[in-house]
Amino acid sequence: MILRAVRRRCPVCGTGSLFRRWIVQVKSCPSCRLRFDRGEDDYFLGGFTVNFVGAELTIAGIGLAAIWSSWPDVPWNAIKYGLLLTMTVVPIVSYPVAKMLWLAIDLGIRPAGPEDFLDPEDLSGAPTLGSAVQTG
Repeated sequence: MILRAVRRRCPVCGTGSLFRRWIVQVKSCPSCRLRFDRGEDDYFLGGFTVNFVGAELTIAGIGLAAIWSSWPDVPWNAIKYGLLLTMTVVPIVSYPVAKMLWLAIDLGIRPAGPEDFLDPEDLSGAPTLGSAVQTG
């Protein structure tokens, strides 16, 4: 599941095309209909935490490698501005991978049940106007 998630695929079935744009994720897997939010209001915090920790470790690793490779004449200004650029770009680039990685970790801890999949008649995952408005 982790390897599928790192490739931005569904951790359950391996289907791709789960993002409409770089950071806009579809509501559920088009193949197995797994809901990506798992039905909790604060579910996004897990993906945020994975993204934050991964980005911080990446930035610290790059900074340490730059210092170590250029020792004793460390170009502090170049490293400072390079890390500033890195800390801006890495969280944006790694966001979709972090969301899918958190889903895979969560599925490993708490396996998917029937409530984690959309009903077959609700393929879009969102209520339509006709289903939301009931007339007498």
